[in-house]
Parts: sequence; structure tokens; C-alpha cells
Amino acid sequence: MAGQMMSSGTRNGWLPSRFPPDETAAQRLREWLEEEGGLDAVGIDLSGADLSHGAFWESWFTGAKLVNTKLVGADLYRSDTQGADFTGADLTRCSLIRVNMDNAILVNAVLDGAELVKASSCDVDASGASCRGTEFVDTFLINTNFRSADLRNAVFEENSFKVTLDEETRLEGASGTVFGPAVIIEGQTPRELSGDTLEQWIRSRGGNLRVLKPARSVT
Repeated sequence: MAGQMMSSGTRNGWLPSRFPPDETAAQRLREWLEEEGGLDAVGIDLSGADLSHGAFWESWFTGAKLVNTKLVGADLYRSDTQGADFTGADLTRCSLIRVNMDNAILVNAVLDGAELVKASSCDVDASGASCRGTEFVDTFLINTNFRSADLRNAVFEENSFKVTLDEETRLEGASGTVFGPAVIIEGQTPRELSGDTLEQWIRSRGGNLRVLKPARSVT
């Protein structure tokens, strides 16, 4: 019976569990449900919506507001979220494969179990974010702020790791391989660590990350 009730305006039966309070954004979503292709959400306010389990392949969230938005289990394959504000958003188990997240705000966001594969996360503020069990695979983490973030049991595979960490960053059980250097802030004093020194600092925090040396170019 449920299948017979499925509207042509749903994407394989999917509808947002909660539309955003902003009427312009809600209308854009309703229109997209009747269209093909990715969602054009450039600059609109999707804050407070529940878009969990939606398939937003090749969509544009550039400069969008997604404050406290739920995207649990959503698929953002090849989407552009550059400059988007995900403050407090829930991206648990979200697929972020080949997503451009440069300049995004992920303060206090939840990315537990999310997949960041070949993604770009440059100049991102992820302070206070929860990334427990998150997979970072061949992802650019450059000038990424992980102060007070929870990276417990996160898995890293040959990622650029030019990040900022502090005494409140949780690293227990984090494993894999990264390229440094990272900026460590203890007290008020920042210091840059790389190679064995960075590896030892991570181990002292309960992590098991191997810091790789960049391959030498052959001339």
C-alpha cells in the first residue's frame, strides 16, 4: 500500500523528514523533488531541516546555511559545499566522496562514521566536531582546525594532515597514515610538529597514526 501511495514527486520514495523553516529553501526542495540531477542550494538557508538518507549527488550547497541540519546517512557524492555553514549539523554516516568542503564551517558538527574519500577540506573550521570512526581516505586536510574535536577511532589513509590540534583533541584509537606537519597548541603556544615528533605526540594521546615522509621528486 505504501508503494502505491508513492508520489512521482519523491526520489525513489524519499522525502525530507522535515523541510527547512525558511520558505524559499523549502520551495527549492519541493521543486527539486520533481526534477532530475543535483540540488541547486547555493546560498539558501536549509538550517533545521532533516534531509537524512537523501541522495544529493553532484549538488551545490556552496555558501548554504545548514546549521543544525540532519544529513544522517545522506550521499553527497561529488557535491560542492564550499563555504557552507554546517555548525551543529548531524552528518553521521554521511557519504562525502569527492566532496569539496573548502572553507566550510563544521563547528560542533557530528561526522561519526562518515566517509571522506578523495575529498577536499582546506581552511575548514571543525573545532569541537565529532569524527568518531570517520574515514579520511586520500583527503586534503589542509589548514583544518581540529581543536577540541573528537577523532577517536578515526581512520586515516595517506591524507595531507596540515591541521591544528590542541590538548582537548581526542585521538584515542585513531589509526592509519598521514602526511604532516601539524600545528599543536598547548597552552597559548603553537608549535609545528612533523615526522617522528608528530607521530610520538599522537601516540602520547592514544592514537596510532604513522606519519609518512613526502616522496622525493626525481629530476
